[in-house]
Amino acid sequence: MKSLVWILFLGLVTVVHGQQLSMMSYNIKLDYPKEGENSWANRKPFFMAQIRFHMPDVLGVQEALPNQMGDMSSVLPEYSFIGVGRDDGKEQGEYSAIFYKRELFDVLDSGTFWLSPTPEKPSLGWDAAYNRICTYALFKNKKTGERFWMFNTHFDHIGEIARKNSAVLILQKIKSLNSQGYPVVLSGDFNMEPSHKGIEEIQKELTDSKEIAAQVFGPEGTFNNFDFHSPVTTRIDYIFVSSAIEVDTHAVLSDNKDCRYPSDHLPVFIRFHFKE
Repeated sequence: MKSLVWILFLGLVTVVHGQQLSMMSYNIKLDYPKEGENSWANRKPFFMAQIRFHMPDVLGVQEALPNQMGDMSSVLPEYSFIGVGRDDGKEQGEYSAIFYKRELFDVLDSGTFWLSPTPEKPSLGWDAAYNRICTYALFKNKKTGERFWMFNTHFDHIGEIARKNSAVLILQKIKSLNSQGYPVVLSGDFNMEPSHKGIEEIQKELTDSKEIAAQVFGPEGTFNNFDFHSPVTTRIDYIFVSSAIEVDTHAVLSDNKDCRYPSDHLPVFIRFHFKE
């Protein structure tokens, strides 16, 4: 009897300390009314249904305008979010926000910095076409006590120097913030394919979750350009993880309705747990 109780106890400890979490990174495509059938008004119902179906524990979004943030908050009452608009550090411009399940996590620290030589204030970085930001949070799992950092970002689509320097800056910020050595996740639209020097820079410290996932599913690429009838081969959206994280599954989700995607990017979805 004592042996059985001990086995059950060990099993409970394993479940508690090895709790699997889910995370999604999603460039939702900003609300641009002139896009006709691909406008946010038309995409929104299926987009929201997609999020509610997968219900990630943590969701990093890119290109979300204030009205889109409001729409998501209304339809996703289980979540709170962290983030600011990139134009003024308040509510103007695109967000790279982090949504998280309130019942599951406490937020111990959070903030946003700009991908520029002056990261503490709204600013344009190097040869970038637009202001770019990275939003971050330190989460504590209410059930297990485990802590981890999440960084969510959207790199510039024009500036080569900006992309490389943004990668260096984010790694510097992670190092300065993470003095306790907690697990780290970095998600976003990096506007770089895997062979780009900026991706190589990131992988000096973090690992592409797809490369170490026990199971991989979905198309190779993530940028679909609303072209349902062509293969999705351009991969520019990633979730990177530190060495303390074990990735169980990695998926690029090609959900669609009536041959239409809910965004011009496919979301990246992982399930993971922390190594003991």
